[in-house]
Amino acid sequence: MLVKIRILLFLFFALFLALVLKLFYWQIIKGKELSSDAERQYNSSQITSAPRGNIIASDGTFWAIRDNAWLVFANTLLIKKSPETIANILAPLFTDNSEDKNQIHVEKDRLAGLLTKRGAYIPLKQKVQEDIKKNIAALNLDGINFQSQEARFYPEASAGAQLLGFVGKDENGDDIGYFGLEGYYNLALSGKPGFTGGEKDAKGVPILINGNKQVSAISGVDLVTSVDKRLQILIEEKLKEGIEKYGAKGGSVTVMDPKNGNILAMTSYPSFDPADYQKYSDSVFKNPVISDSFEPGSILKPLVMAAGIDAQLVTPSTECDICSGPLKLDKYFIKTWNNEYHPNISMTDVIVNSDNVGMSFVGQKLGADKLYDYLNSFGIGQESGIDLQGEVAPNLRKKGTWNVVDLATASFGQGVAVTGIQMIRAISIIANGGYLVTPKVVQKIQGDGWQEPTNVTPPKRVISEEAASEVAQMMLEASNRGEAKWTRIPGFDVAGKTGTAQIPVEGHYDTTNTNHSFVGFAPLKNPKFVMLVTLESPTSSPWAAETAAPLWYSVARDLFPYLGVEPSQ
Repeated sequence: MLVKIRILLFLFFALFLALVLKLFYWQIIKGKELSSDAERQYNSSQITSAPRGNIIASDGTFWAIRDNAWLVFANTLLIKKSPETIANILAPLFTDNSEDKNQIHVEKDRLAGLLTKRGAYIPLKQKVQEDIKKNIAALNLDGINFQSQEARFYPEASAGAQLLGFVGKDENGDDIGYFGLEGYYNLALSGKPGFTGGEKDAKGVPILINGNKQVSAISGVDLVTSVDKRLQILIEEKLKEGIEKYGAKGGSVTVMDPKNGNILAMTSYPSFDPADYQKYSDSVFKNPVISDSFEPGSILKPLVMAAGIDAQLVTPSTECDICSGPLKLDKYFIKTWNNEYHPNISMTDVIVNSDNVGMSFVGQKLGADKLYDYLNSFGIGQESGIDLQGEVAPNLRKKGTWNVVDLATASFGQGVAVTGIQMIRAISIIANGGYLVTPKVVQKIQGDGWQEPTNVTPPKRVISEEAASEVAQMMLEASNRGEAKWTRIPGFDVAGKTGTAQIPVEGHYDTTNTNHSFVGFAPLKNPKFVMLVTLESPTSSPWAAETAAPLWYSVARDLFPYLGVEPSQ
């Protein structure tokens, strides 16, 4: 009998200890988790998304606009047809009835795989347009449902794609802007999500006595840009024609107001469609004008000449006393591009003839440290501050480490890396009378009933007005009498310069390919625009005077009347 009592007491003690341990586990170890689960059972809350802001062209029309779309999802617990059957029905609709059989086949396999999963909420396709949603709804497929979403609509399709960027998904599946304006201004465009919440009983009926909590979503702001839609479409068409005509791998055209840095148009090729960005390689998303560097070659010469004139070391009439032949430096020889030499050539004719020896003469007058300081003040080696996501700034060779060869080659644009936006910004200094401006795409932000201008960095004087004017006149002479004179438009004063630059490859220069460019502004007095054209490895000619220059003038021919540039004669 005593043994039975002891066993019973032991069992009671064991049960009591198990109960204590279980309570300890529930209240201490799992307390927070169970409390959260309980709260979720009687609390009802939902995050409400904020409408994304629009992106607007200079004329008030839209570059990017919010639109309604649908998420198509499946409740596979209610589906009556086989996954393969439903996949065969939906795939052509999700691929916009593409004629690409392989694309439809891939989509069928993707959908069939998703539909084999068991669950009440299996997302099948994001951002489905209204017309496709109606077609799917008309099929009355059991278990196929829809959820309202916001989409991004680009009225001009791929026009301005690398300026705009696109809206994709982050790691949590939320909308986020990538590249261009969508990336740079993502926070402002996204707005602030809202919240609705309250309590409910065990059956899910709302408990009204405690009231509901609600915070309204705040819409994202609209961006009003300086980008002119007609100019943008024009330069895209012209660039594609030029790339095809001159057999180039790619290229870019940028048009800017030199007085304030407003970007009027900017394009690069190859590009993409921001509405269908998933179909493109990641390599085309970045904007080469701000993200790719290149050696500028001769388009850097006006800047070096401006430094020499501003420092009062040379004048437009100064004669070069080392220009009678190749210049020997260490074990190297600096030669002209055409192996023609002009003894005692003036600085004006150094620019006109794009004379490398003459530019080395200017470099020697400046010295390495002073040239470095001027290039730095022109914005070379620094980010321009443009309001686009993805800008890079290749560094200048460290000050104090330049040897005589580095100094000479830098003076004619070799051994120095720039981006397109740095280059057009620097040439604007000559166009606007000596001021460094910050390139800008967005002019103001606006919401419901309000608007305000974006912050603008004040222009900074970096060379004298006299130096800028003299170099502008030298660039006019280069346009009228230089190797690209055959492309000019008679009667119009254009200050311009060609650039044909070798491409550095693994410590040496490619002997078969060159990059071509032409930069210029018009009219000479009070310029309305500055434009940079670049072509990557054109095959029709080894010289920019026969590729980039005629493409520049082809665009300018339409820009002149549109921007009110009148002939000087």
